Amino acid sequence: MTDDRRLTAQGQERKQQLLDCAATLFAERGFAETRVVDIVKAAGVAKGLFYWYFENKEALFRELVELNRLRLRQFQAAAMDPEAEPLLQIRQGTEASVRYMASYANFFALLEVENLDKKFADELRKGTDVHTRDIAVILQRGIADETIRDENVDLLAYGVVSMVGLYGHFHRTGRMPMPVEELAAFVARFVVCSLASHEKVARRVLAAPLTPAVPA
Repeated sequence: MTDDRRLTAQGQERKQQLLDCAATLFAERGFAETRVVDIVKAAGVAKGLFYWYFENKEALFRELVELNRLRLRQFQAAAMDPEAEPLLQIRQGTEASVRYMASYANFFALLEVENLDKKFADELRKGTDVHTRDIAVILQRGIADETIRDENVDLLAYGVVSMVGLYGHFHRTGRMPMPVEELAAFVARFVVCSLASHEKVARRVLAAPLTPAVPA
């Protein structure tokens, strides 16, 4: 992978163009059926330029996964009030995550398909691990201030990640044909009610107003 710090502005633009074209082709055809020549043709660049930025097609795919993971974390962070109590932050992050997954449904669908042969299992697992660690930190603060139930923090974190991923999958595959905002609100309520140490805590958190984040 080329070190972005050594790329000119034009170089970064070219690299992003290749990433964007590859993401579109991967979503349409799958990883195996997309060739490097298809990517450079779609991007309108010479084949040699591809190998200036990426070692091979697999390296590009891995960078796409990493880029998606980074964008998701940025989207979650933008939706979360750093001054809010832990459970409200989790509500905010949960809604944002569901919306983000719906906005980039094609890419998440591609990840599910590519994970079938486990070729990229290690890369895809990183996303779950990062998301779980982020949530666990917030959960720990909520357990400490007694607004979140005192249970195994890792189990609670995996529960949140699982709910977001499962409902995101159902929405993506048409099994839950409903507006994404409605689904995001439901999943957040479900998570809050599951985590809250007391009904009064859940009611307070769910009554708080939210400012929806807008996908980048």
